[in-house]
Order: sequence, then C-alpha cells, then structure tokens
Amino acid sequence: QVQLVESGGGLVQPGGSLRLSCVASGSIFSPYVMGWYRQAPGEQRDLVATITSGLNRNYADSVKGRFTISRDNAKNMVYLQMNSLKVEDTAVYYCNLKSVGDYWGKGTLVTVSS
Repeated sequence: QVQLVESGGGLVQPGGSLRLSCVASGSIFSPYVMGWYRQAPGEQRDLVATITSGLNRNYADSVKGRFTISRDNAKNMVYLQMNSLKVEDTAVYYCNLKSVGDYWGKGTLVTVSS
C-alpha cells in the first residue's frame, strides 16, 4: 500500500502564491508518475499537473505559466508552486501517485479570496 499526505493549503488573496507538498510512503515501485488534481465544489476532479520519474511535466491549460510541479525522487515528494492565484483556483487539491496502482491523498483545501 501507498500513503500520500498533502500539506500547504490555506487562504490566499488573488494574485498571491502558495506551495503545496505531498509525501509518499509505503510500497512504491519505480517508475511512477506523481501529480496534482483539484476538485471545486459541485465539480468533477480535474488534472492540474503531472510529473514522471524522468521529470517530464504536463499541465492543464488553465494553470500553464502560473503553476510549477516538481519532485524529489530521493524523498518521494512532489510539490506544486502556485503563483498568480485566481479565485477560480479555489478547490481541494489532491496528490496522486500512479505506479502498479493508483493512489490518492485526502486533499488539502486552497481558498483564493479577497
């Protein structure tokens, strides 16, 4: 089993920045893809960004140029640097790991509001 724990969410004003972190533990088999997804109230869970073991990155169009995903393979961690935040970025952000299984964290709430 794999456990994922997110941190770093909170309340921020429009235009502000936040950095999310996620640490993975348990039986992790390489290679694996880590990523961030988000779910706003009443909406489906959508891709934000993913990063492979080889550091290939993929972003949703809505966050390109504002968000940056990175990872530390030695620590089994993935990060999401979020800049120029908008009200519409408000959501619960979930960490995801895909290897022989598909694993999710419990989520961290990001609220962008003035």
